[in-house]
Amino acid sequence: MSIPATQKALLLLQEATPYVVGERPVPHPGSKEVLVKIIACALNPVDHRIPYPPHSRLFIKSWPFVPGHDAAGIVVKLGAEVASLKEGDRVVFEASVHTPDVAALQQYATVDADLVAIIPDNISFESAASIPLALTTDVMLLYNQSPAPENLGLRLKPVWEPEGTTEYAGTPAFIVAGSTSLGQYAIQLAKMAGHSPIITTASPHNAALLTSLGATHVLDRSRSNKSILEELPSLTSGKPIQYAFVAAPFHPEACRLGRDALAPGGALGIALPSPTRVPEDVANVGDGKRVGYVFGSVWLPYTRECGIAMFKHLTEWLEKGILKPNPVEVLPNGLAGVPDGLARLKANQVSGKKLVAKPQETA
Repeated sequence: MSIPATQKALLLLQEATPYVVGERPVPHPGSKEVLVKIIACALNPVDHRIPYPPHSRLFIKSWPFVPGHDAAGIVVKLGAEVASLKEGDRVVFEASVHTPDVAALQQYATVDADLVAIIPDNISFESAASIPLALTTDVMLLYNQSPAPENLGLRLKPVWEPEGTTEYAGTPAFIVAGSTSLGQYAIQLAKMAGHSPIITTASPHNAALLTSLGATHVLDRSRSNKSILEELPSLTSGKPIQYAFVAAPFHPEACRLGRDALAPGGALGIALPSPTRVPEDVANVGDGKRVGYVFGSVWLPYTRECGIAMFKHLTEWLEKGILKPNPVEVLPNGLAGVPDGLARLKANQVSGKKLVAKPQETA
């Protein structure tokens, strides 16, 4: 397959300015990497936050900056030591914005060969691109067993291990904001773990989607916390909720809802990297409740092992329908359509689906 010397990429040229489409070199894979021609890449809310402090200081290591965490495409070149993949393989992976060559919002990227999954024939590139960042975030928050002090997750038993499908079977799960990408995968992981019932909050128009993923009850997210909390005991038949997940962590009342639904001694997962980002009364929750936090990346020393395990099982989950990708909307004009998509995300105009761009269609 012919590989060009340069490619189209979405670029940030300096802090607090708009993204623009520009040119950059096509990278060469290292000995344990592969080069992927990116067919589809997905947008995430963090992408519209990165150009501005404090996110710019956290994510941007060099200029020009290339965004994008979710990518799916075709392997077009192998590193010298790669034996697990071949040219032509359809793969999905979590990109890294800390290294421009590995970012997703461009036409080609390199990635470590052990941090990809083969896309089965029943899944499109566009659907596959909806998966990596959200699933990784959920998995790291719930299942990363690393003893590193940086790991602030809950360390539950992973669903790919036998105990992970039996330890929590028949216990209630409560997921706040189920229609988000994080929420959709949290519902499915709860189903894989055997939780029952699986209760979530969302807009009523997303109820059918979420029940198809495994939710047993979908409560209108516009209701007051008080009314939701009053209904939970009847939905759980009086069973205490020992596991709750907040998939809308930037909303303080969502965090408080997860906290208050949880029984003493239970585990609350919040999809933020540290307790400093949530209300103090949630971070210091008391009652023996423990709160987990996450930096959703497979690229850190303490997350890599868990990431490899996750990608090892992802192909089977997708092939068997155990895990379903988000519904997607494909943006027009390739990478040039991304800024409008990010503006919609910033304005909270996207619900229940993932926005996806196709870099190869960039003019």
